[in-house]
Amino acid sequence: MPRIVVIATGGTIASEETTEGHGAVAARTAVDMVGAMDFGGIAVESHDLLRVNSFLLGHRELRQIAESVAAHVARPEVDGVVVTHGTDTMEESAYLLDLVHDSPKPVVLTGAQKAADLPDTDGPQNLREAVTVAADPGARNLGCLIVFAGQVYGAQRTRKHHTIAAEAFRTLDGGPLGQVREGRLNLLATPVRRPRLPLPDARFDDTRVDVVPVYPGADDALARAAVAAGARGVVLAGTGTGNANHSLLRWTKEAVADGVVVGVSTRVAEGPAVPMYGNGGAVDLVAAGALVLGGLPLYHGRLLLALLLAAGRPVGQEELGEFTR
Repeated sequence: MPRIVVIATGGTIASEETTEGHGAVAARTAVDMVGAMDFGGIAVESHDLLRVNSFLLGHRELRQIAESVAAHVARPEVDGVVVTHGTDTMEESAYLLDLVHDSPKPVVLTGAQKAADLPDTDGPQNLREAVTVAADPGARNLGCLIVFAGQVYGAQRTRKHHTIAAEAFRTLDGGPLGQVREGRLNLLATPVRRPRLPLPDARFDDTRVDVVPVYPGADDALARAAVAAGARGVVLAGTGTGNANHSLLRWTKEAVADGVVVGVSTRVAEGPAVPMYGNGGAVDLVAAGALVLGGLPLYHGRLLLALLLAAGRPVGQEELGEFTR
């Protein structure tokens, strides 16, 4: 009988409306969620780690999730791990776990779009399907997965693409790896596995990497404020293929000279950041020392830079190339 560990961190899947009518908050425990659910021939044990909505998570909590997953994955009697998590920042936790997960055992994140106390909540079905995938031998060696609304996604380029729809996630420039159909994993593709990084340590907790948006009329004020607040890295959410303007170009030259890592991404929903334009565009940013984050989604790129900086690893275009293709 496969044994799956469910680690609860909160999120909508654990949320209920407050008695004061101040909105839904994470309240239910892992036992509350797993309860008397029938998982067929799968043994499920539950553990509470956090009980917060994911918009409240910081680097410290992401590190705690990664440490808990690694500890349970290392147990020989455990076949896979499921993390219940809020959808707001699930993409960040999933990507971090994928970067540091070095076991063939499946790690699956899931959650809900409707609170647990609503009659049509989607949480139980998503949880049942996540456990099904985690227990399936076909999910081994796939890294960290997101299972949601019957779809199975790889973590590397999957983002939340809709605020309230049941099918909340989408893989940029691609599709799901498979589906859960009639209680079984139907795998259609396998992800390209990137190099594994070590688990973050306490240095990750306060490693600051900020995102600065580019838009008509934007200047370098936000970028300078980020560095003044302690940011060791700044990711420019550029227009188009990763373009900025003359003000941000001048700031980039200064920041790189001062040892700040500047990443170039795009605010566009799909497609990579690619140096194509001068006159303040990505070609000039790269010439000034900025690093192109390529096909990585914006917030995945931010997290990757934070993890590398916290670990004291080299952060250059060659090192990033293994992750951004």
